Amino acid sequence: MFRILAMMLLFTFFGANCFVNCVEREPNFMIEKKLVVITGVTKGIGLALVEEFTRCGWRVAGCGRSVKTVQELQNKYGSEHLFSVVDIKDNVSVSKWAQEVASKMGIPFILINNAALINHPKVLWEIPSDEFADIMDTNVLGTVNMLRHFIPLMLQKKQGIIVNVSSGWRLNGKITFSSDCEGWGNFSPYCASKFAIEGLTQSLSQELPQGLIAVTLAPGTSNTDMLYKAIPEKIGQYPTAEERAKIIVPYILNIKPCDSGKHLSIEE
Repeated sequence: MFRILAMMLLFTFFGANCFVNCVEREPNFMIEKKLVVITGVTKGIGLALVEEFTRCGWRVAGCGRSVKTVQELQNKYGSEHLFSVVDIKDNVSVSKWAQEVASKMGIPFILINNAALINHPKVLWEIPSDEFADIMDTNVLGTVNMLRHFIPLMLQKKQGIIVNVSSGWRLNGKITFSSDCEGWGNFSPYCASKFAIEGLTQSLSQELPQGLIAVTLAPGTSNTDMLYKAIPEKIGQYPTAEERAKIIVPYILNIKPCDSGKHLSIEE
């Protein structure tokens, strides 16, 4: 009797769909050492994620725009992994890379859309139109291009996790997490792009079949080139990208089916 009452309470608390997903589908998501695709791997969080995933025994397919760093990564990690120079804003380039990944590495279990740009702090009307467009094209269109070409691959196995990296900044300007939805002054293109990623992911999560999860993830602030560009006075106040990656990777590996469509935050 007690067990039945407990199950009824869980059903009420989590909701019917989420409860069924978490209980019945979780075994399908027992993590094996599979393939993860990561964008923006030539510096910052992306580079740190490569190191941490490979340390955990995962195979990695990563892309970035620095020819030198991509070659260094390939030399360091060897033929079991694949690193390529790809501009994710270019739909044709992404399409070719997705085909290369599939033919050489197989179908990814995790796709992490990490690549992003941020502007130098400046009021909206002083930000050049080409700079605004470049940020939106990279952060939003680049993510869309990746989804367009990698989701059909993942649909073949009907399982996997899609992580679209968002930001705590989409929520408020103090780089903390709250229920408020406020952009941060002087970073309008970056904030606009992250709001777009949130809406995109919510819609995508409703389009995917059972077995595929899509979430946005605010990975927490770390000392990276992006932080230095935005608020250099904060450098030294946050963990390194490598320290942050040791938290991010197990967090991603613990994402559940009932998280799909949610904004997930690794708090400061």
